Amino acid sequence: LKAIRARDVQSDLCSPSHQAMPSKVAGVALATAGAYAASQAFLAPTAPVTQPSTGRHLRQATETSGAASCAGAGALAVGVAGVAVAANQKRVSRRCQVVRQAVAEKVFTKMPASVKPGVVTGQALVDLLNYAKENEFAIPGVNVVSSSSVNACMEAAKKAGGPVMVTFSRGGGQFLAGKAADNTDDAACIAGTVAGALHVRQVAKLYGVPVILHTDHCQKSWLPWFDGLIEASEEYFEKNGEPLF
Repeated sequence: LKAIRARDVQSDLCSPSHQAMPSKVAGVALATAGAYAASQAFLAPTAPVTQPSTGRHLRQATETSGAASCAGAGALAVGVAGVAVAANQKRVSRRCQVVRQAVAEKVFTKMPASVKPGVVTGQALVDLLNYAKENEFAIPGVNVVSSSSVNACMEAAKKAGGPVMVTFSRGGGQFLAGKAADNTDDAACIAGTVAGALHVRQVAKLYGVPVILHTDHCQKSWLPWFDGLIEASEEYFEKNGEPLF
């Protein structure tokens, strides 16, 4: 049972391929084994008592009968538990399927015409936010610290079929630039964040999803970092007609 349970824990209950099938098989197996063991324990005849006059034989007969009853009850309980596991797995699979259908059909099938794959800014961003509000869904914002986490974020959005926010923090920008980079006047924090934003702009369209570039947060003492991002965004706007973030 421990081996079966360990295997089930690793299965993805919400995958389209229904990897939860081992749990269903385990449940049926437990139910069958439990029912069989229970029937054997309850129906099997007990050994006849040849010398009822002695207390020792009476105790042995009683203990044998009691053990058989307990074993049967335990086996039956295992069988009932197996049926419950199988039924629960079926309900979980059905709920996951309903959620996937709701996501695919209600939320992400009809984006506003102005919203295209890639980084979204300006009026397209306003349209996207209004669309999310009207359809009552949230756009997840993921705090990234490297190109790998950026790619994972957009891959998840592609699989879900919807928009996503890629957000940078001051520390995340510095991490992306590298710990050995000179951070005088937040230079590394600014350079790393700008580099991450440029990376998003280069690859976002390849994932086919709308992406919003944003900062995670900025307290007052971090304003020099934020000022650097505004300056970089203004320079990007002069060359490309839209802000970097």
